[in-house]
Amino acid sequence: MNSGEFSRRDILKYSAGTFAVISTSSWVSGCGGGDAIPQSPQEYPISSDVYTTRVRAIVPDSVTSTVSPIYPWEPSKFKENNYGRWHYVPGVDHGKNSGIMPDSYDVSSATNIASLLSLFTITDTHVYDKESPSQPFYFLTQHLSAEMNGIPAITYTMLYTTHILDAAIQTLNALHKLKPFDCGLFLGDAANNSQHNEMRWYIDTIDGKVITPSSGAHVGADTVDYQKPYKAAGLDKTIPWYQTKGSHDNFWLGSNLVDDYLRQNYIGEDILILGDGLVEPPVKDPLYMGTVDGSTPYGDIIGAGPVSSTVAIKVAADSNRYSINMADWMSEFFDTSSNPVGHGFSQSNIDRNFASYSFEPKSTIPIKIIMLDDTQSESDPNLPKPPANYGNGSLDPARLAWLINELDAGQAEGKLMIIAAHVPIGVAAPGGATGSWGLSVASGLKEPTTCITDTELITKFQKEKKYSNLILWLAGHQHNNQVTPFPSPDPLHPEFGFWEVQTASLRDFPQQFRTFDIVRNTDNTISISITNVDPAVREGSPAAMSRFYAVASRELYQTPPAISSNTKSVLEQVTGTYNAELIKQLSSEMQTKIQNYGTPLEQ
Repeated sequence: MNSGEFSRRDILKYSAGTFAVISTSSWVSGCGGGDAIPQSPQEYPISSDVYTTRVRAIVPDSVTSTVSPIYPWEPSKFKENNYGRWHYVPGVDHGKNSGIMPDSYDVSSATNIASLLSLFTITDTHVYDKESPSQPFYFLTQHLSAEMNGIPAITYTMLYTTHILDAAIQTLNALHKLKPFDCGLFLGDAANNSQHNEMRWYIDTIDGKVITPSSGAHVGADTVDYQKPYKAAGLDKTIPWYQTKGSHDNFWLGSNLVDDYLRQNYIGEDILILGDGLVEPPVKDPLYMGTVDGSTPYGDIIGAGPVSSTVAIKVAADSNRYSINMADWMSEFFDTSSNPVGHGFSQSNIDRNFASYSFEPKSTIPIKIIMLDDTQSESDPNLPKPPANYGNGSLDPARLAWLINELDAGQAEGKLMIIAAHVPIGVAAPGGATGSWGLSVASGLKEPTTCITDTELITKFQKEKKYSNLILWLAGHQHNNQVTPFPSPDPLHPEFGFWEVQTASLRDFPQQFRTFDIVRNTDNTISISITNVDPAVREGSPAAMSRFYAVASRELYQTPPAISSNTKSVLEQVTGTYNAELIKQLSSEMQTKIQNYGTPLEQ
C-alpha cells in the first residue's frame, strides 16, 4: 500500500469514544483547585481519541475582545476576553513534495514498497522552574514584549511544561501500539534555564516517575493544579530515545554564560537584578526580574520592577536549582530508567566535554543518525567574552572535523545518513539574536562565534558533492514547523540534494511533535513521510491548560509560524502544521544496495 495509507499517519483513533471537542469546562478547571494532595499522586491520562494532524488540526478562534490592550503577562484576563479558544478543522496534507528532485520528475512514479525506519522528534520543551529567582521575567515583559523573531517572549505555558510533555509521551505510546517506532530523537532545549531541577523533571517525566513541579517553599502544592505532584506515564520502555543539546540546556536564558553572580543567584533567595550589563552586576538603572507566586491560580509575577521603586522580596532558597554545565548536563542522562542508559551519551562524551555522537537505529537497515551539538561552546577561545549572545548555532574546529569524519565514514560504508541537531541551517542570516548562526572566524568580522557558518557549511557540502547519502537535517530551535529543500547544485546529479525538517516547540503553539516514516519506493527513490501530531490532551487536565495558554499567546503576539519555504497555504499558516511526503533521489550505488531492504508494505 502507499505510505499515504499508513494507519498511524491517517486515521489514528486510539480507542472507541466520541470525537473530542473542547468545551468551556476545560477553560476554567486549570486555574487552581481546592483538592488536597492525594495519598498517591494522581495521573493525568490523555483523551481516548488520538489523531494526527492529517485527520484534524487545531485553529485558534477569532478573538472578539473589546478590551485593549491585554498583555501576554496578564493571564487572568485571557478567558473573559476570549483568548485561548480554538476549534478543529479537517487535517492538513501537502502531498508529495519533490523540491529536491529534477523538474522533469513525475511524483506519481514514487509508490511506497517497503518501510525502512520509523522515528519521532520532540524539541524545545523548555521545562521551566517558574519559581526560580533567576528567571528574567521583567526583562521578558518589558524589553521583549513584542515577539522575538516569531517566538513569544513570555507565555504562561511555563506553568505546565512537564504536563504537556507527559501528554505528548502518552500520545506517542498510543501511536507506538499502532505502528512501532524504531527510536525517538529529542532535539534540545530540554530545560529553560540550565537548572538541575529542570533537567530532572524533564528526564523523570519521560521515565514515568512522580513529578513535583515546584521548587523552593513548594507553595500551592496542595491547592494549585500546576503545582501539584503527579505521576507521569513514561515513554514505552521498548522505544529507545536519544538526546542532543540546545543552548538553554547550559546557558542562562539560552544565551549567556553562567558567571559567579548568576551561579549564586540560582540557588539563593534574592531575586535576580539586571541592568545595562544584562547578567553582570548592574551599575545603572538596576531592575528586579521577579518570580512566580506558585500559590496563585494564574501564576502571578511578583517582586518585579525597578530597584529604586520596588519592594525587595525573598524566595525560599533551593540547592536543586543549581546551574549545570555541559558535562553535568550529559551526566544527568545516566540517571534514567528508560533506554538506552545515557540516551546516546557515553562516559567518553563527558570526559571530553563533547556532546556529539552517532548511532545506527536498526542493525538490519543501513541508516546512520548523527546527533550533532551545533550550539556554542562554553570554552571556545575564539568566542567573545560575556556579555555576548551564546544562543546562535556554532561549530568549533573539533566538532566540524568530527562531523566531516562521520559523513565521510557513512558515505564510504554505504549508509543513508540523518543529521539531528538543535539549530537549523539555511533559514536565517548569520549574526541575529535568535534562529540564526553566528559570524564565522573566516569572515573577518568582529565577534566571531563559530569556525564555520551554516551558509559556509552548505556551500562546502554542495561544492564537494560528496554526500549523496545525506537525506535529512533535523532541527528545532525556532519553535516552528518548517521544511527547507536543499537541491543538488548539479541538475544531472539530484542525489546530492537533502531535506531539512524543523519541529515546533512543545511549549509554544502549535505544541506539536513529528513522526517520520522513511520508505523505499518502486522507482528507487525514498520517501520521508512527515506528520505533525498534537498531544491528545484530556479536557480539564493541566495539559489542556497548557494548550489554552499556547493558543492565547499565539493570538496575543499575532505571530503566524513559518511553515515551509515552498508552500504557505492559509490552512498551514493558521494551524502551524506541515505534513508531506518528501522525495529523495538515491545514487545508483544506494539504489542497488537497498533494493531488498525494509519491511514490505501491502499493495
